[in-house]
Amino acid sequence: MNIPTWAKPVALGAAGGAVATMVVGFAFGGWVTAGTASTMQANSAEAAIVQAFTPVCVAKAEQQPDKHAGLKDSSRWQRDTYVIEAGWVDNVKEAYKQQVASACAKVVVDGMETS
Repeated sequence: MNIPTWAKPVALGAAGGAVATMVVGFAFGGWVTAGTASTMQANSAEAAIVQAFTPVCVAKAEQQPDKHAGLKDSSRWQRDTYVIEAGWVDNVKEAYKQQVASACAKVVVDGMETS
């Protein structure tokens, strides 16, 4: 089979262009692999859950102002445990309780400090 002499530069140019397009697309164009997209989607869903349930937790905390002093007195890294034990995140799935409790504690304590 005879390949025309002009075909080789065309094929190499097309291959080089494809490689260059992929390099630019993944490095600067925002392209991601399916695995990365899946991880990004899971992180986004988790953040949405935390964002949705935090106001519910804060509302429950506002109904029990007698427990606010205990929350403020507890150390920063134990506040999420305090919120969980207070029952303010009972309606949250176990996988997300820690994150929601941490966000809730931050909002409640920040609210006490600005008041």
